[in-house]
Amino acid sequence: MLTTTQALAIIAVLAIGTAITRFLPFILFPTAESAPRFVHYLGKMLPTAAISLLVIYSFRDIELTAAPHGLPEVISVAAVAGLHIWRKNTLLSIGVGTALYMLLVQFIF
Repeated sequence: MLTTTQALAIIAVLAIGTAITRFLPFILFPTAESAPRFVHYLGKMLPTAAISLLVIYSFRDIELTAAPHGLPEVISVAAVAGLHIWRKNTLLSIGVGTALYMLLVQFIF
């Protein structure tokens, strides 16, 4: 069991580590032109790679031979994709997709 002091110390270290990882790129590369080409490449490619990994991870346990055969996941992903193409609003797409998935799993399937 942690004492209050230990818990606060852990929280402080985590907060400092998070702040450093967030601010360090802006300190190292104050302007976009000063960043190396590979940093620009990573900035362009990593968001797509991260989202792709999350989608693959979310589909990993779908059992196609058993009900509901992945229908809640497929319907939700289609809703997210359709909303994003239509409204171009990431927060809206993810929020509606998550809510739809939870409704489908809890009340329909």
